[in-house]
Amino acid sequence: MATILTIFLIVSVATPFLARFLKNHVFTVVALVPAGAFIWTLLQGEQIRTHGEITETIRWVPQLDLALAFRMDTLAWLLALVVTGVGTVVLLYCTQYFTKREPGLGRFAAFLFAFAGTMFGLVTADDILLMFMFWEITSVLSYLLIGHYTGKKESRGAALQALLVTTFGGLVMLIGVIMISVQVGSTSLSAIVAAGVTGPMAVTAILLIIVGAISKSAIVPFHFWLPAAMAAPTPVSAYLHAAAMVKAGIYLIARLAPGYADLPGWKLVLIGLGVWTMLVGAWRSLRQYDLKLVLAYGTVSQLGFLMVIVGFGTPDAALAGAALLLAHAIYKSTLFLVVGIIDHAAGTRDWRQLSGLGRKMPVLAVITALAIASMAGIPPLLGFVAKESIFGAFLQAAEAGDPYGWIALIGTAVGSILTVAYSARFFWGAFATRTAACVSTEWHKPPTAILIGPGVLAVVSVLLGIFSPALNAWLDPYPESFDGHLEGHLALWHGFEPALFISIAILGLGAALFWKKTQVARLQEALPPLVDSSRGYWSVTRAVDKISAKVTIFGQRGGLPQYLSTILVVFVLVLGTLAAIGNVWPTTFRLYDYPQQVVIALVMALATLGAAWTRKRMAAVLLVGVTGFGMVALFAFHGAPDLALTQALVETITIVAFVLVLRRLPGNSQKLTKRVHRGRRAVIAIGTGVVMGAIALIALGSRIADPISAQLPEMAYYEGHGKNVVNVALVDIRAWDTMGEISVLVVVATGIASLLFVSGRADKGRRGLRRPATALGRRSVLSDPDIQPATPGARQSWLVSGGKIASANRSILLEVLVRLMFHPAIVVSIFLLFVGHNSPGGGFAGGLLAGLALVFRYLAGGRYELREAVPIDAGKLLGAGLVLAVGSAIGSLFFDSEILSSAYLSADIPVLGYISIGTTTIFDIGVYLVVVGLVLDILRSLGGEVDRQQDEADIAEESTDEFSPRQQVPNTDLWATQRVPIVPDTPSATDTREDNR
Repeated sequence: MATILTIFLIVSVATPFLARFLKNHVFTVVALVPAGAFIWTLLQGEQIRTHGEITETIRWVPQLDLALAFRMDTLAWLLALVVTGVGTVVLLYCTQYFTKREPGLGRFAAFLFAFAGTMFGLVTADDILLMFMFWEITSVLSYLLIGHYTGKKESRGAALQALLVTTFGGLVMLIGVIMISVQVGSTSLSAIVAAGVTGPMAVTAILLIIVGAISKSAIVPFHFWLPAAMAAPTPVSAYLHAAAMVKAGIYLIARLAPGYADLPGWKLVLIGLGVWTMLVGAWRSLRQYDLKLVLAYGTVSQLGFLMVIVGFGTPDAALAGAALLLAHAIYKSTLFLVVGIIDHAAGTRDWRQLSGLGRKMPVLAVITALAIASMAGIPPLLGFVAKESIFGAFLQAAEAGDPYGWIALIGTAVGSILTVAYSARFFWGAFATRTAACVSTEWHKPPTAILIGPGVLAVVSVLLGIFSPALNAWLDPYPESFDGHLEGHLALWHGFEPALFISIAILGLGAALFWKKTQVARLQEALPPLVDSSRGYWSVTRAVDKISAKVTIFGQRGGLPQYLSTILVVFVLVLGTLAAIGNVWPTTFRLYDYPQQVVIALVMALATLGAAWTRKRMAAVLLVGVTGFGMVALFAFHGAPDLALTQALVETITIVAFVLVLRRLPGNSQKLTKRVHRGRRAVIAIGTGVVMGAIALIALGSRIADPISAQLPEMAYYEGHGKNVVNVALVDIRAWDTMGEISVLVVVATGIASLLFVSGRADKGRRGLRRPATALGRRSVLSDPDIQPATPGARQSWLVSGGKIASANRSILLEVLVRLMFHPAIVVSIFLLFVGHNSPGGGFAGGLLAGLALVFRYLAGGRYELREAVPIDAGKLLGAGLVLAVGSAIGSLFFDSEILSSAYLSADIPVLGYISIGTTTIFDIGVYLVVVGLVLDILRSLGGEVDRQQDEADIAEESTDEFSPRQQVPNTDLWATQRVPIVPDTPSATDTREDNR
C-alpha cells in the first residue's frame, strides 16, 4: 500500500510534464496506475476474506507512537476498489472529454490523479492522524479541481465554499480525533474502534468527529456546498462528488460504527440528519432543470440515505450499507458521465432545451436507463438488492423494539419515493421527445470511445445485481465486526417478504408522483424553502468580512510602529503582571561570570541607545551591528566558537542586507517621525527590556532538574559521530527543526524576489556584459569595454566585469582584494562545510562565508560581476538544497528505518587516517546550498535588481531632457557617490557577447 501511494506521488508530480507532450492522452497513461492498483486490490480479496486484514507499518515518530500505518480489511478493500476502479474509468473518460487545447490540462490531470491516490491513502490508513492528513489533502485538491475554470467567478466561489465548509468540519473533527486518541492511548484507528470507550469525553470526541464526517459528505446543514460544486468539470463531479470524496464521511462513520454505534447521541444525530438530508435533497432535485443539478441534489439525498444505514449500527444494516455504498458509486458516477456527454454533444444541460436524444443516441439512453433503474431500486440492478436489504434491516430492528428502526424505515421510504420520481424526471428530461412545437435538439455525435466508461459501469451494476449472492462472502466480514448476529443476506429474490412489498409500493408511488409532475411543481412553487443553509453561509461570511474589516481598521492603523508597539505593550502587561505577582523570583543573583561580560554589556547598551538616538539610518544600522558583534564576543568568551563564528557571519550578512535596502530610502531616519512619540516609545522600550530581563532571571532560577543539554555531548559523539555538538544537533538530533528552518529560508527568498522581480529570478545583468575580442579568457586582466581610454595608461580591470563601472566609482584596491580572496574564501567555506561535524563550522556557517564572498564580489563589480561569479539561477540553488535535505531525511524510509535516521560509513584511509562520512553530510550540503541561494537571491533582488530598476529610471528621466547629451552612469557600485559620463552600452565591431559564446 505504501508502494502504491509512492507511485501515485511520483506520477502526479510528473503528470504536468507528460501533458506537454501527450496532451489529452496523458489521462490514458496515468490511468494505468489506478488500474494497476485496482487489480492489486482485487487480488487481495481472498486473503482479506480468509485472514481478515492486511497491514503495513513504517515507523515514523516512535516517541509519540506515530507511524505510517496502513490496514486493508473488508471495508477498506471495498472503498479501495471503488476509488481505483471508478478513478480509472473517469481518467479514461477524460481522454475523450477534454480537447488538446483545454487550458491547464496538465495541472488538472495531476490534481485529479493525485486525488485518486489521496483517497486510496485515506481509506487504507490505520493511523487516525495519518488518515486526517489525507482527509485534509482531499479538501485542498477538491478546491483546486472545482476551481479549474479560474476565469469563471462561479467556479472560484464554489471552490472556496467547498474548501471553507469541509475545512471547518475538518478542524472540528481534529479536536475529536485528538481527544479520542488521548483517551484510548493510541492513534491506531483499529485500536480506537476495538476499544469502544465510553463516557462524556468519548461522547464529545465522537460527536466532534461526526461534524467532520457530515461536512465532508454534504449532510444537512452542510449540504449546500455540493450543488454549488457542480461548477467543476463533469469528470470531477463524477469522481469526487459521486464515488470518492463525499464517501469519505460515510466511510469514517462506517469505520467507527462497530465500536461507537451505541454511544448516546450517535443514532439521534446520524439518523435524524440523514433522513432530513434525504428528504431535502430529493425534494429539491424535483425542482431542477439542469440535469447536473438534478443529480447533485439527488446525490445529497442518497448521501443522507447512506448516512442513515451505515450509522444504524446493526450487522444487517452494515451489510446493506456496504452494498448501497457500492451501488451508489457505480450508478451515480455513470449518470454524471452521461451528463458530460450530453452537455458536450448538445451544448446544454437544461432539459427544457433537449428533445429527441433518445432516438439519436439509443446506446446512451440504454446506459442511462440501467443506471437510473439501479438508483430507483428496480430489479435486477444492484440498487434494488441494496435497498431491499436496507428495508429488511430496518424492519428487523423495529420489530425488535428499536424506535429508531421505524424512524429510519419511514423516513427512507418516503425519501425513496422522491428518488423514483426525480430518477424518472431525469431520464424523461434528457431523452424524451417534446411536443411538436419544440424543435429537435441539434446533436453533435460524440466519439464512440466516450461511451465505454459509463457503459462498463452500467454493465457492472447489472452483473452485481444478478450475482449479488456472491457478494456475501466478500462483504460478510465487515458486518460480523458488529455486536449481534447477521441474519440477512444479499440476494435478488428473498421471496414475498415485507421489504419486497415496500419496494413495490415505493416504485408505484414514485411513478405516480412523476406522472403528476405538473401538480408537484405547483406545490413546490407554493411552499417556501424551510431550510436554506446556503443563505446562512453567505450571511456568516458577510458578517465575518465586516467584523474582520472593523478589527483590521482598529488594530492595524498607524503602520509598523503601532503594530510593534501593540505587541510589546501586551507582552509587558501580561508577562510583567505574571512576573510581579508570582512567587518565583530567585533568591540569589550572580551579576557576571567574568569581568569582560560587564564591558561587553555596557558597549552593547551604549550602541543600542545610540541606534535609537541617531538621526542617520546608516549610523543606526552600524550601531545595531555592534550589538550583534557583542553577542559574538559573549559566545566566544563562553567557549562556543561555533556559535560565535555563525553569529559573526550572520551579523555581517545582515548589515549588508540593510545597506542594500537603505540605498533607496531617505538618509534621515527621523525625518517623518514626530518628536511627541519619542517619549512613549522610550517607555515601551524600557518596559520591554526590564520585563525581558526579569523573565530571563526567573527562567534561569526556576530550574529544578538537570538540563537535557548535559546529555548532548555524549549523544553527539556516540550517536551522531561528531564532536561539534552544535552541528550534530542541527543535522541529526534536531534535524526536524533545521529542515523546517531552511524551508522558511526558501520561502523568505521567494518572498523577497517576488517583491522586486516581475517575471522571475532570471538575472538581467548578464546581457549587458561584453568581452573585448582581444581578451585571452576569464582569467586575463580585461580593459573597460564601455569606457574609451583617454590615455594608453587607462585603468585596467581585475574583475571580469569591472569595466562596467565608471572609473570614478571604482576601487582598484577593492578589486585586487576581491580577486585574491574570493576563491580562497570559497575553498574555506567548503572546508567549514565538511569539518563542521567535528570542528567549528557546518553547512550554515560555510554557506554564510560563501555568501560573504559573493557579497564582496558584488560590492567590487556590481550586478554584472555577481552574474559572472555564479551563472546559476538562485531558485535552482534553493531547490537543489531543499531537495538534498529532504531527500536525505526521507531516504531512510526506503530502508525500513525511521525518517531522518542517519547512516555512517567509517574507514581508515591511507594518509588521511580515520574518516567517518554519514548521510548527515548530505543534509548539511543541502543547508549549505540553501544559504548560498538565499544570499544570492538577496543580492540579486536588493542589490542587482534595485540597481537595474534605478538605471532604467535614470535613463527614462534623462531621456526627457532633449538638451542633455549625458548618459547617466548605472549605479552598480555600492560605494558610488557621483555620476560621470560614459559611452552608451552599444555593440562595437570588436565586441562579442558573452551570452552567445
